[in-house]
Formats: sequence, C-alpha cells, structure tokens
Amino acid sequence: MRKLTFFSLLIVLLLTACNEEAGAVQPEDTKEKETAVEEQIETEENVTVDEKEENEQAYTETFPLTGEPTADKADHRALSVMVNNHPKARPQSGLSQADIVYEILAEGQITRFLALFHSEIPDTIGPVRSARPYYFKIADGFDALYTYHGASMAINQQVASSGIDYLDGAMYDNNGWLFERSSDRSAPHNSYLLTEGVEQAAATKGYDAEGAPEALPFTEKDSFDGTQVDDVQITYGSRTNVRFTYDSEREQFLRSSDGEPTIDRLNEERVAVDNVWIIETGHQIIDGAGRRAIDLTSGGNGNLLQKGQMKEVEWKNVDGRLLPYKDGSPLAFTPGKTWVNIIPGNAAVETE
Repeated sequence: MRKLTFFSLLIVLLLTACNEEAGAVQPEDTKEKETAVEEQIETEENVTVDEKEENEQAYTETFPLTGEPTADKADHRALSVMVNNHPKARPQSGLSQADIVYEILAEGQITRFLALFHSEIPDTIGPVRSARPYYFKIADGFDALYTYHGASMAINQQVASSGIDYLDGAMYDNNGWLFERSSDRSAPHNSYLLTEGVEQAAATKGYDAEGAPEALPFTEKDSFDGTQVDDVQITYGSRTNVRFTYDSEREQFLRSSDGEPTIDRLNEERVAVDNVWIIETGHQIIDGAGRRAIDLTSGGNGNLLQKGQMKEVEWKNVDGRLLPYKDGSPLAFTPGKTWVNIIPGNAAVETE
C-alpha cells in the first residue's frame, strides 16, 4: 500500500514538474506572439488608412487631355508632334503615351499623325515628318508646341506667320540632343525627336514652358446610350485601312493599321484608346503634289465610340477644337486616351 502510494506520488510530482517546466514558458511565448500579431495588424491597418488618406490627398489635379487624376503638377504646356505613318515608318515610337492622336490624310492615300503629349512624355517620338496647315491649326487649338521636320517654303512661311510656337527638325537635323537619325531606317522615315532637349530648344526661342491646355469635357457616367460594336474599320483608300477592336476586359479599343496591330516600338505596347472620335469633313486636293486643304470649321457628321458603343453625332469647331455634339448639346469623353480619325466623305466606316 505504501509502495503504491509512493509511486503514485512520484508520478504526480514528475507530471507537475514537467508541466511547470513546459508551461512556465509557453504562456509567456503565446502572450508575446499574440501581442506581436495584434501590433502588426494594428500597424498594417494604420498604414492602409494612412496610404489611403495620402493617396486621396495626393490626387489633387487632373490631366486636362485625359481627364485622369494625378499627384503631379499638370500646369505644363502640351507637346504636339507630326508622326510619320508610311509603312516604312512603322512601328512608330511614343504613340502609346500620347493623350490624343489625330489621323488625317497627307498626300495620296497615306495618313499622317499629329500626336499630343501632356500626361506622359516619352523619351523618343517619331519618326517625325513634315508640317501641314491643318495639323498646326489643330495643335494651335490646344496652345501646344508644334514640332515637325521640314516642309515646303510656302508651308514653313505659314507656320511662322501663324503665331504658333514651333520647332522645325530641319533646323536641328541629327544634332544629337533634339533630333536624331536612326541608322536602321532610311530618310525621310528615320528622324526622331529627343524630348529631353525640348525644354532647352523652347527656352532658346523664348517660348513659355508653362500653361496647361484648357481641359476637354470628360465624364465617368455610363450613360452613353450608343449601339454596341466589337469592331470598327475605317478605309481611307486602297492603301490605308484602320481598325479598332474593342477589348471588353480592358474597356478599350485596340488599334490596327492595314491588318497589323499598332505596336509602340519604344515599349512594345499595343496602342489602346478609350475614345475613338471619327470626324467626316471636306477634303480638297490643291496642287500637283497631292496636298490637301481640309475643312476644320464648318462642322458635320461624326461617330463617337466609347465603352464598346458607337453613337452617330455631329462635330463642331469650338475655339479651334473639334468637339462632339448631339442634338445641339455637347458630349463628354470617357477619361483616358483618344484617337481622332478625320475622314473625307468617300471614306468607308464599317462596323461589326
């Protein structure tokens, strides 16, 4: 009996000692871990709240040509660049970062671009091509610095007498800090603007660097009420076909040219836009070289594409800008990038 009691007592003492040895540390560890987790959660919650408040405070301005919020200053001037669209000039550099691109016929059936940059300025833009009056009139509507490479004497005189601030690449040809010739392409498809030098060139000519363009009308509302479209093709002629395919996941239109996706050579991104603005107006050939005069003032028919929908509208010139109207009331753009196709009356617009 005593022997049994002794062993029973011994077992109890051993168990107690083990519990004390293991348990003396475990509650402390558990408590410390719980405290550490609580502190970490509290810190993460505070960081999340702080970041949210910081972001809300940071986005204090809006880019005027995209309608998108920014934490950066948006008070600088817009830069407009004549970009070559000859097949030998593709793929171009910088187009994916343009806020607005105007596509218009130059000579023959090949279009040329006027790309406006404000929210993003790529390091290199081009190939840069020669000036035309209807392009610099559009640039002037945004008080944008007009950049091109060469032109006839008559057109150069028109640019100079128009009062617009401009940079002519022919005066800086391949100088290494404003314009540079690419060795893998032949002229006139190889001249590129180096944007790092724009500020220096503009200052030398006494141009203002500040002065954001007046904001375009934008809206976040999904009240467009158009016809659903997945694909829109614009045929200028046998040599130029433009296609916009709607990507419902991105909620953007993807551009193609003559059956090939439009890729930015600078960053290898597909050119995607939030608004496609098709403007129909009068085109007239005015000389033996096939140069055109294009009516940018009279107004007329157009089509506006947003969020996978297309609406038949009218266009009006308002202080040098070609804007969409419906039944006499102005329409707004979806925030983001815009591509504008100015077409003659005989161009075909087909939808799927």
